[in-house]
Amino acid sequence: MGVRSAEAVAGVVDETAARRREQRGWYWYDWANSVYSTSVLTVFLGPYLTSVARAAADPHGFVHPLGVPVRAGSFYAYTVSVSLLLSVVVMPLAGALADRTGRKKPLLGGCAYTGAAATTGMFFLGGDRYLLGGALLVVANVGFVVSSMLYNSFLPQIATPDERDAVSSRGWAFGYASGALVLVADLALYGAHDSFGVSEGVAVRICLASAGLWWGAFSLIPLRRLRDRRAAPAPGSGSGTDPGPGRAGTAGGPLGQGRRQLRETLRDMRRHPLTLSFLLAYLVYNDGVQTVITQASVYGSEELGLDQTTLIMAVLLVQVLAAAGALLMGRLARRHGARRTILGSLAAWTLTVAAGWMLPARAPVWFFALAAGIGLVLGGSQALSRSLFSHLIPRGKEAEYFSAYEMSDRGVSWLGPLVFGTAYQLSGSYRAAIVSLAAFFVIGFVLLARVPVGRAIAAAGNPVPDRI
Repeated sequence: MGVRSAEAVAGVVDETAARRREQRGWYWYDWANSVYSTSVLTVFLGPYLTSVARAAADPHGFVHPLGVPVRAGSFYAYTVSVSLLLSVVVMPLAGALADRTGRKKPLLGGCAYTGAAATTGMFFLGGDRYLLGGALLVVANVGFVVSSMLYNSFLPQIATPDERDAVSSRGWAFGYASGALVLVADLALYGAHDSFGVSEGVAVRICLASAGLWWGAFSLIPLRRLRDRRAAPAPGSGSGTDPGPGRAGTAGGPLGQGRRQLRETLRDMRRHPLTLSFLLAYLVYNDGVQTVITQASVYGSEELGLDQTTLIMAVLLVQVLAAAGALLMGRLARRHGARRTILGSLAAWTLTVAAGWMLPARAPVWFFALAAGIGLVLGGSQALSRSLFSHLIPRGKEAEYFSAYEMSDRGVSWLGPLVFGTAYQLSGSYRAAIVSLAAFFVIGFVLLARVPVGRAIAAAGNPVPDRI
């Protein structure tokens, strides 16, 4: 009996050590891909692609992709919307294939390196080649979104329920620390580009391309440490109605199997209405978050008249405070519960966006104050939303459900940029666009407050943590 007890203890210790090692590897993908989100989407690409589009515009300020007249100042926002709509098509299939085959890592690697390659190719974006910039943005953003979905779906597999808030928050902190580190290098290059013998435009293109190289290089670490799990049996697999993985070729191969699994996932999600209620709330408030992330630099440069150096410093401030904010809100969640902490962050988001609408032009100090407010709530609201959703997923359906989550996270966040771009198209003022974002946070707050999270976790068949 004593020998068996010792063996059991040793097994638990080995399992815990393996789980910790995998968690440490998992953090590194946040470190790898967050530079794309920060340097490319948040800082450089919006203003730069807008300037490229303006160089190609007609005398009335319009470009004509596919013959459609688009105001040059709206081209970036519309392109972000197109990339996110395309992600909606790709994500469910990728998630279903990942869960059905158990081959999540190869899919993660393929999406990561496709996005990294497209980002590196932005070095060749110059002159009036706005269509090239739009195409590269679409490919890079789809790779980023789909790989993030696959990455997030590892969380419930590598962390116990009581660990997930902390593990998710550490991942976000890793990402924001990475973004801050690279932004320091970007600021040094951009601010002293003459000393390096390059023009301002070339310096921006180097910053864009280096984000792709960083993404690709550091993706090697999670791809080495994370491990695939055997695919969970599909419901009804023993009844003879499911073809099973070994018979996929007789019914359309992996793509046909993925489509069938997607239909099963959608039917299954309807059996978990409380999980869907959380997703609806998240869809709404995160649409506001993602729009702030992708459009803040355009608002700062075009409406507030701030130069690129000021914008880089402001985003750097966001990165530093977001890393600290993610860890701080992780601690608050342990004391007050993730749901209450997220609700508090949504109230803070509402006040921050309202303050942004009132910012005076050419006043960097006030813009830095706004950046500080965004940074303190950004990381924590995202990290805790991810960990809270991981409790609402039935076992064995992680990638499928996280594909739906990622649709809410980024894939269905096309509405915010579309509203932002349309408001500018109609009014010619970015202030009219930014003020509308407060509605996303207010409505999201109301919807989340109505979700009985404890009942939702129990309905998914998962243990309910002490504080949630």
